Amino acid sequence: MLDVTVIEDPAAAEVSLDPVRARLLAELAEPASATTLAAKVGLPRQKVNYHLKALERHGLVELVEERRKGNCTERVMRATAASYVISPAALAAVEPDPARSPDRLSARWLLAVAARLVRDVGALVTGAAKAQRRLATFTLDGEVRFASAADRAAFAEELSTTVARLVSKYHDASTEGGRDHRLIVAIHPSVKAVATPPDTSGTDDTPKDQDKEH
Repeated sequence: MLDVTVIEDPAAAEVSLDPVRARLLAELAEPASATTLAAKVGLPRQKVNYHLKALERHGLVELVEERRKGNCTERVMRATAASYVISPAALAAVEPDPARSPDRLSARWLLAVAARLVRDVGALVTGAAKAQRRLATFTLDGEVRFASAADRAAFAEELSTTVARLVSKYHDASTEGGRDHRLIVAIHPSVKAVATPPDTSGTDDTPKDQDKEH
C-alpha cells in the first residue's frame, strides 16, 4: 500500500467521490471482505460487492487474498493507498492556469499555482513509484504572526529579496546534466480549525420545570 496516490483519471476521480465508495476506501486501510464491510457500513453484501468492483476497475482497491468458504470464494480487498489526492489533471479542460493572470498578490493566482503544484508533484510521485525511485523534494511549512499589515508587506518584500538572492547564487543554466527545479513560496492567512460540537443526542438538557404541564 502506498502512502498517497494521485488520481488523474476523471472516471477514477468520479468513482472516488461517491460517498459510499469513499467510506469503503477509508475502511479498506486494513484488508477486509465484502461481508465484513457490509456489517460496518450497514449495506447488503451484494451492494458492497458492486461498489468494490467499481473501485477495483479503477485501481483504487486491490485483491489481497481469496478464501474458500463452503461453496463460495470470499475476496479480501485492500485500498491501494492510505490516502488519495485528486489532481487538477482530472479536470484538464477547466483546470486553473497560472500563466493566465500572474499576480503575486492575487489569492486566485495562488490557488492556480497550488493546483499546478498538485498536478506536477502528483505526476512526479506516480512516475517515481513506477520506477521504484525516491523523489527529491523539500518542503517548509510554518506560521508567522504579523503585528500589522505593514509588517506583513515588509516581510514579503524581504522574503522576495532573499529568495531572489539565493536563486541568483545557485542557478546555473549552463551546467551539463543539471536539472531544473520549481520553487514556490506562498503566504496566506491561517485557516482556523472548526471545533466539532459535542454530541448531546443522548442527553436531555431541557429544564425540569419545562417538562411539567401548566
